Amino acid sequence: MNSTKNILSISYPIILTLIAQNFINVTDTAFLGHVSEVALGASAIAGVFYFAVYMVGFGFSQGVQILIGRRNGEKNYIQIGVIFNNGLIFNFILAILIFIASEYGVPPLLKVLVSSDHVYEAALEFLHWRIFGFFFVFLSVIFRAFYVGITDTKVLTISAVITAVVNIILDYLLIFGKFGFPAWGIAGAAIASVIAEGVSLFYLIVHTLLFTDLNKYQLFKQFRVGVQTTIQILHLSVFIMFQFFISISTWFMFFIFIERMGERPLAVTNIGRSMYILLMIPASALSTTASTLVSNLIGADFRHNVMQTVHKIIGIALVFVAPFLIFAWVFPQLFAHIYTDDPSLILAAVPVIKVVAVAVVFFAVGNVIINSVSGTGSTKVAFYIEVLTLFFYISFVYYTSMVNRQPVFVVWMSEFVYWTIIGGLGYLYLQKGNWQTKKI
Repeated sequence: MNSTKNILSISYPIILTLIAQNFINVTDTAFLGHVSEVALGASAIAGVFYFAVYMVGFGFSQGVQILIGRRNGEKNYIQIGVIFNNGLIFNFILAILIFIASEYGVPPLLKVLVSSDHVYEAALEFLHWRIFGFFFVFLSVIFRAFYVGITDTKVLTISAVITAVVNIILDYLLIFGKFGFPAWGIAGAAIASVIAEGVSLFYLIVHTLLFTDLNKYQLFKQFRVGVQTTIQILHLSVFIMFQFFISISTWFMFFIFIERMGERPLAVTNIGRSMYILLMIPASALSTTASTLVSNLIGADFRHNVMQTVHKIIGIALVFVAPFLIFAWVFPQLFAHIYTDDPSLILAAVPVIKVVAVAVVFFAVGNVIINSVSGTGSTKVAFYIEVLTLFFYISFVYYTSMVNRQPVFVVWMSEFVYWTIIGGLGYLYLQKGNWQTKKI
């Protein structure tokens, strides 16, 4: 189970899935960069806000994934369906509640936080349409949790390709108004993303109905809320949900602080954000693999193999990110050209891209470790580590952006602070913690 071949066989479809998911971010940012700096900056704030809220649903799915992985390791397949069915119901209800809260809560929130009227109006226009995506992605992540949990991730590859292709085509048509379509600009980017997510969910449902053994896993059987099962999932996932939401919300505040430095720093930061998310894809996939393999190993009573597996995945992650680090460091202008043709904006983005390239190495190590901690079932510990780390992270960001104002690339060095602390504390827990005796 912990061989390099097995790790890669699970990881590569997840890598393709993350590429597709992040193509939504990259293509939106790339196209909007050719609309205006305001659209580019506004999509950063709106996009991170959407991502922060999405992580609540994704956090719940991580609890589902850990439990499915544990039951899969135990060969208790019937319980997998019970967990999956409850996950779908809970996340759909959650999507409805979050959509309503966002519809009425976003305008006053952004009005308080965003200083530029132009950025505020553009961000609001984007989110007005983008929040409809919650209904699709909150269900999609449960399907993803199922396939990752049973270590059958190939289906995610096709889903990934569908998401990417639909989004790219619709971005081109709806942002710029090609082939008779209206030129909706930033709203077009949001609508394209929502439709791409809807089509991807439709594919996952059809594939599951046609090609997955529904009887073996009892999928879609007894479609009712099981209070005990939901509580069991929440016992694991509630801390992941808070952990992810607080983490991304803090990143949202990072962009708010940058926005107060001006529209140009915000545009540069959105280029850096897009590049960061793109470069971290291999390590993100391997982190997800680490979580599910750790859970499966413990379920199969191979706890003694956990640390060896974690070390191996970290090594693979570093091998994956090294070429991206080198390429981005040597050719930063090439990456900047994806998002803009403005020579001055490209020049301003180069230092940020170089910092991002190095930060991906820290991310690769730290993210594998903290996901492994969650994979042991110690989600409360992972949450506490996150909260402590975020205190130092946001302090660094606030000091360098607001108190002793530094260039944007210095503010981005907060990523070194974040991943060093979270990785160090997570590794200490894996070495010294009581996770080996934990039952879930």
